[in-house]
Amino acid sequence: MNALTFQALRMLADGEFRSGEAMARVLGVSRASVWNALHALDVCGIEIFRVRGRGYRLAQPLELLAKEAVCSALGPLASRFSIEIFDRIESTNTHLMRRLATGVGSGEVIAAEWQTGGRGRRGREWHALPGAALTFSLLWRFEQGAGFFAGLSLAVGVAVMRVLARFGVQQAAGLKWPNDVLSQGRKLAGILIEMQGDVLGPSAAVIGIGLNCRMPARLLERIDQPAVDIATVTGNAPDRNRLLAALLSELELVLTLFARDGFAAFRDEWQKYDVYRNKPVRIALPDGSTVAGTAQGVNENGALLLTTQAGTLRFHSGDVSLRLAA
Repeated sequence: MNALTFQALRMLADGEFRSGEAMARVLGVSRASVWNALHALDVCGIEIFRVRGRGYRLAQPLELLAKEAVCSALGPLASRFSIEIFDRIESTNTHLMRRLATGVGSGEVIAAEWQTGGRGRRGREWHALPGAALTFSLLWRFEQGAGFFAGLSLAVGVAVMRVLARFGVQQAAGLKWPNDVLSQGRKLAGILIEMQGDVLGPSAAVIGIGLNCRMPARLLERIDQPAVDIATVTGNAPDRNRLLAALLSELELVLTLFARDGFAAFRDEWQKYDVYRNKPVRIALPDGSTVAGTAQGVNENGALLLTTQAGTLRFHSGDVSLRLAA
């Protein structure tokens, strides 16, 4: 999706008809170029109506991310963050990790409508379309070293659950260790945290969050696991600018407390959201072997507790994969 395609998308975002001739005139290109740009949207999964004599219109209006709207929703807390929004970027996490070396401070935020190399945990591709998901990364610096951050992704999951409750996703969602939000067994959101720094500190975390907001059916079909969006769960697509502001506000509270008390401050709340607790599960290990048992929540460091015939085992996130037993 190139720059012209995004310009055309912005012109149609309000859901009103625009003629190809008028769009070409405003964009300074030929009508054929407009047609090609809109065809690219079709290919991606953004549905466009074409009516002879009236022009082009999106099947439904599209709310795009806007820094001014996010800052307005943040209110006085807006000064705590430095927000940059991209139409297109390789990966918000990758971009922010590169900025670490420049000395940027806590509160740097990168959000994007389209990621050409969006990724989740264990290298999985993250699928999204403009307006369909909320994908962003937040940089946060800590005085502690890397060993302190066991359970950070779980604490971030608690922040996400608190915000989802305000947007109507309450009993319908829960957390799957170590970094997924599920609804009815399908993935609603994911968290990817990357660390950099000294063993003894200081260090920094780039916290990436992807939330499905209103995903076209054809996009959901591309995802390699069952997925769902907020619009399906609640009946309404969220205002993504307000959603981003709410997440940043909650993350500021959670990360400040985490820096002081670690994951122990969030353990009880996380376990209330644990969708696999007391259920038979299977752990896939990096060497290809598996371990079966019953999930028993997490300890004060965020390690998964698994009751097996050999006793209670502890697993840290690493490269292990957790699934319900068949």
